[in-house]
Amino acid sequence: MQQIIDLTVAFVQDRLKFAESGHDWWHIQRVWNNTKLILQHEEANHLVCELAALLHDIADSKFHDGDETIGPRVAGEFLTSIGVENEVVEHVQQIILNMSFKASLGEVTFHSKELEVAQDADRLDAIGAIGIARAFNYGGYKNREIYDPNVKPKKHMSKEEYKNTSAPTINHFYEKLLLLKDKMNTSTAKSIAEHRHQFMEDFLQQFHDEWNGIR
Repeated sequence: MQQIIDLTVAFVQDRLKFAESGHDWWHIQRVWNNTKLILQHEEANHLVCELAALLHDIADSKFHDGDETIGPRVAGEFLTSIGVENEVVEHVQQIILNMSFKASLGEVTFHSKELEVAQDADRLDAIGAIGIARAFNYGGYKNREIYDPNVKPKKHMSKEEYKNTSAPTINHFYEKLLLLKDKMNTSTAKSIAEHRHQFMEDFLQQFHDEWNGIR
């Protein structure tokens, strides 16, 4: 198992060395660490979970014209090339295909404990202090406004609406990030998410107070 993990780490580090910094190797490392933390308290296949964490953003669809098949395909080709069993490869591909927030806005027919673990690990990196930093980094990368009080957040978007939104970054908190706490699957992630969620709530209160000249 360790050799497979080591080869995967090297592959991902090389593949993502020029990635947008909210979805680069450091994001992958944090998600991987979150995965290992959750696995200390949850029963699941460690190899599948860790491979999914390491490969989940190997070709993120939002950087590939919305193509949701390229990530699972690249991951599958790599894992097959290093001799990983087909059953594991297919499981990892299914997790990559189904673990994103936008995937949850459509019909999800695949479920596994390993998906729950990897999904929670990724969602934890989208909230709290790092989640705030990543949100504004991506907003800047896409040249989006920080905030426009005339553009109201649109909750309960369809998958296509979410994929095509260009709303200000502050809206992203209400349209996704503040919803993640209640979407955690495992008890471990739910516990961690509580503090990170509150940190975002406090940040938004301070943001709006400053915007409105209150303090």
